[in-house]
Amino acid sequence: MTSGRPQVDTSKPHSARVYDWLLGGKDNYPVDQQVAEHLPAEAKTGALQNRAFMNRATAWLAGEGVGQFLDIGTGIPTEPNLHQTAQEINPASRVVYCDNDPIVLRHAEALLISRPEGVTDYVHADVRHPGTILEPARKVLDFGRPVALSLLGLLHFLPDEEDPQGIVRALVDVLCPGSFVVLSQGASDVNPERGEEGVAEYGKGGIRLALRTRAEFGRFFDGLDVVEPGLVTAPQWYRGSPAPRPEESGLYVAVARIP
Repeated sequence: MTSGRPQVDTSKPHSARVYDWLLGGKDNYPVDQQVAEHLPAEAKTGALQNRAFMNRATAWLAGEGVGQFLDIGTGIPTEPNLHQTAQEINPASRVVYCDNDPIVLRHAEALLISRPEGVTDYVHADVRHPGTILEPARKVLDFGRPVALSLLGLLHFLPDEEDPQGIVRALVDVLCPGSFVVLSQGASDVNPERGEEGVAEYGKGGIRLALRTRAEFGRFFDGLDVVEPGLVTAPQWYRGSPAPRPEESGLYVAVARIP
């Protein structure tokens, strides 16, 4: 594990622990529960949809021969984790996880265990400082070979003034052609009223939520080749699996290849 021993601050909610509550986890605190319980019901649905999309996209990428994964904004481990999905298809897959919540670090050390043929590692760092992620990740991943970069359930916690497009670009720029980028983003134009409610409830806990339109989300993929089925809501994304049943969603997703 590439990390120190940061302390968990239980006086303030953290998006990773709120997400854990939404997924039905137990690794959260009253301050996180207070935020989560007041979110619209769609927030729990969105968390589950985000998780399911991660597993479908990872399985497809592993099946396409991608054997390296960099997952930023990992959250508290909830099985099946990304490395389990990838290593089920390619046991030699190498996976680096990253998050900035100390409680994720503690669980990562215990739960993110690789198969013997592969590797998993964890970097305790903040996506706002890409260099602090990339430097230790190089010890596990070969950036001269294709890597699947995923930022899932993370972009909507990066307001525009924090330059999320610049952050994504800094991460993408180190990846070689044939690599992939996997992103999800809370939508502002699917159910605007519910979206505003979610922004307000997160805001009460001091967490800024930056929902975006489909067009705004699409800008993260400028210069990349978005793979089919394109930029869609989470339940609509599938490759190599049966078409999903119709399901409402306020979460946009896409997978793109670096040309």
